[in-house]
Amino acid sequence: MLATRNPGKLREVAAILAELALRIEPLDASVALPEEGDGYESNAVAKALAAARATGCVALGDDSGLEVDALGGAPGPLSARYGGPGLDDAARCAALLEALAAVPDEERSARFVCVAALATPQGDVATARGVCEGHLLRAPRGSAGFGYDPIFAVGAATLAELPAAAKDALSHRGRAFRALLPALRTHIR
Repeated sequence: MLATRNPGKLREVAAILAELALRIEPLDASVALPEEGDGYESNAVAKALAAARATGCVALGDDSGLEVDALGGAPGPLSARYGGPGLDDAARCAALLEALAAVPDEERSARFVCVAALATPQGDVATARGVCEGHLLRAPRGSAGFGYDPIFAVGAATLAELPAAAKDALSHRGRAFRALLPALRTHIR
């Protein structure tokens, strides 16, 4: 069970954990997830625990965000709500690019951060953190991925320009969930 209803995130996590031959399912719409706060780890743990307790199964949760150095680390854990309510991914990217319009290219460093959490219905928890360093472009490029992927570049390519396997190999989410593999192996049989 993955404590998300985001189809892009579900595809990524299923691919990252493919070696375990798990069936990873999204959280049923009837299960309420806790309101997100301002900490990656606390958000990820709260999601995983809510899903584990609601389903009686081992559950995974994660929280991730984009930290922009020129914005003092913002939007961070509030990345999914950046720019205000009701915005889609493209509008959030546009709002971020507008906020960075006067920032020179050499000062557009940023990183994606992800904390992945595993929780059991009994309340056992394990977490792992992954980081992907990069920089922000001035305009979106690429059609793969989701969220801020079209404006976040690692080297010459944006995450939205990379094939899924290449993105998963270097992404914050890929690093966090791969670091969580030992805990997963312990809790699944």
